[in-house]
Amino acid sequence: MFPSARGRQVTPDALSKLCHNLDLGMTPHGHRSSLRDWCAESAVSRELAETCPAHIVKNTVESAYRRSDLLEQRRTVMDAWARYIT
Repeated sequence: MFPSARGRQVTPDALSKLCHNLDLGMTPHGHRSSLRDWCAESAVSRELAETCPAHIVKNTVESAYRRSDLLEQRRTVMDAWARYIT
């Protein structure tokens, strides 16, 4: 979700450290938790809400049948989330 300068994903520890160093008063997990609560209160489906923060489906059967990345739907949800938090 957050690429590094080398093109790889930023590790969870690095993201947590960045939030702490910038004194943002939040953690990545807390941000995700807030997003999920907001999605539930905004009638966003569970499947879409779990896909928004780029989570991988761990259930092998479910992931085998999931063909879409729901990109346009995710974009709509994340745009609404951005408006909400700002």
